[in-house]
Amino acid sequence: MFFLDVLFYAFIIVVVIQLIYYGIIFGRLAAHKNQIPTSKNIGVSIIICAKNEAENLATNLPLFLDQDYPNFEVVLINDHSSDDTLEMMEGFKERHPNVKIVDVKPIEKFWGNKKYALTLGIKVASHEHLLFTDADCTPLSRQWIKEMASHFSEEKTLVIGYGAYKKKKGSLLNVMIRFETFMTAVQYFSYAKIGLPYMAVGRNLAYKKTQFFEANGFVNHMDIMSGDDDLFVNQVATKSNVALCISEDSFTESIPKKNLNAWMLQKRRHLGSAHFYKTKHKVLLALFYISQLLFWTLSIVLIIFLHQWHVVLGLVALRFIVQFINLGLGAKKLNETGLMYWLPLLEISLISFQFFIFIKNLTSKPQYWK
Repeated sequence: MFFLDVLFYAFIIVVVIQLIYYGIIFGRLAAHKNQIPTSKNIGVSIIICAKNEAENLATNLPLFLDQDYPNFEVVLINDHSSDDTLEMMEGFKERHPNVKIVDVKPIEKFWGNKKYALTLGIKVASHEHLLFTDADCTPLSRQWIKEMASHFSEEKTLVIGYGAYKKKKGSLLNVMIRFETFMTAVQYFSYAKIGLPYMAVGRNLAYKKTQFFEANGFVNHMDIMSGDDDLFVNQVATKSNVALCISEDSFTESIPKKNLNAWMLQKRRHLGSAHFYKTKHKVLLALFYISQLLFWTLSIVLIIFLHQWHVVLGLVALRFIVQFINLGLGAKKLNETGLMYWLPLLEISLISFQFFIFIKNLTSKPQYWK
């Protein structure tokens, strides 16, 4: 009985922690109101690094080049592709004078290092304001550049956007991928709202060229193969220099991985980068995950043994109500409301999946940039 009492009081503490996250921290995204910044029409360089992406470039480049924006260029970086990527880029360059090509040759020191390729692309960019995306991304409107660029100012030098994944009916893996992406976005948007920005995704990210070089680019983590987006943001973002762009016209959409092994490898790379975050960010992220794990474990154990079960059920219900309200409002802003129907099941599945890849990364190192 004493042991169950200890578990019960530990459960109360865990619920309080969960309510702080879902009610206060994530509530900041739920309460976020999109402002309509003044259109600035500043020059923008779109940076796209591609390795063996000929097919995706053929599909998506016309959409980037058709943006309703008066002053932009597209910098295409061919990172030593073995398919027709370079030829595809050259074809677009012949038809569009605002296309630049950087053909990266293999160098032993930087073999397979996307950060090296991106650095070369940034150097040739004509404009101060850089907008990053991937070859497999699709801008969801012709106003994408306008929306992202309008959030720049003298103080706001880094703009964080949302990179969604395409919905596929009848695929449980697709739902899981989209839920993980949504929860990651809830966290990085919410932490930025409370003045603790810690990451962004390279599928939809913008910052100033001078900021990149003032931070010495990727030098501080060049030896870490991943992290050209989240580690750079973790390094340079502050509570005052980050702007959030959360409007549907600013979203990009990518095709998610088609099998579990490919997605697992992708997530293992991302988890490997998180190891190098600032300590305060790692503590916040770890505390949230541990509190989730303990919430489910302790609630199940206490209910099975019927220990203070009426109080336990009341706290479980309270936590779920707060979670559904604030995640639901966040999902509405990010156009992911369909995920809420499966929330408890998706949460348990994601916790289990993250635990598995954490153990996997302890025993072997993931592969990197293609």
